[in-house]
Amino acid sequence: MASGNSPPSPAPLDPLRVPSHVAIIMDGNGRWASSRGLPRSAGHRAGLGAVRRAIEGCRDLGIRILTLYAFSTENWRRPSHEVGLLMGLLHERLVAEAEELQRSGIRVRIVGDLGAIAPETRAQIERVEAMAVESQALLLNIAFNYGGRAEIARAARTLAEGVRDGRFGVEQISEPALAECLYTAGLPDPELLIRTGGEQRLSNFLLWQAAYAELLFLDVYWPDFDRHHLVAAVNEYQRRQRRFGGATSA
Repeated sequence: MASGNSPPSPAPLDPLRVPSHVAIIMDGNGRWASSRGLPRSAGHRAGLGAVRRAIEGCRDLGIRILTLYAFSTENWRRPSHEVGLLMGLLHERLVAEAEELQRSGIRVRIVGDLGAIAPETRAQIERVEAMAVESQALLLNIAFNYGGRAEIARAARTLAEGVRDGRFGVEQISEPALAECLYTAGLPDPELLIRTGGEQRLSNFLLWQAAYAELLFLDVYWPDFDRHHLVAAVNEYQRRQRRFGGATSA
């Protein structure tokens, strides 16, 4: 596993082909800490620095939307003290960073099932989401208590209830109709999905939205992720041909 070394400087980016939506699976906090003989909590706190670097990097590159996978519906299986730490970090950073995010033009949305989140944290989420509603520099989606399968099932339930209540017919159920029932309704799908930590799977993240995303798996732990990794990822994205099931021209 690569340490904190940044990759070599990539080729200059084409500003006209920067992805509008980048999604990141922030993986490797625990292993980063273990490799240094530190508790996992140290890895999670170190990962906050990488979050800042990713936000600033996306904003500076002109990426309009950044979606970060912060806590999955499966993460409840972790030890209770670690779950408590992650819940506490969400609340702590929302309180500490809210005004700075607003000044920087960062609009924040939390996507996921927030029913299991503490009421005081839900209240803080509502406050932060309302604070920067007019900001345009970057939309930051934080997927928290999020699972792709649960999201699709929730959308299917919403559509079924619409048919049951007579608001529309079965024949009106379509891919766009289901997409409008997802947490990301109204947003473009991610064009680039990055996973740090060396694993090569989606882990229940944006299963619907990532159908045609370019996937990039980085051999670097999340706390070591920096601007150079982001630029290199966008550079790799620009090297790829996106065909969406079609054929390239001769």
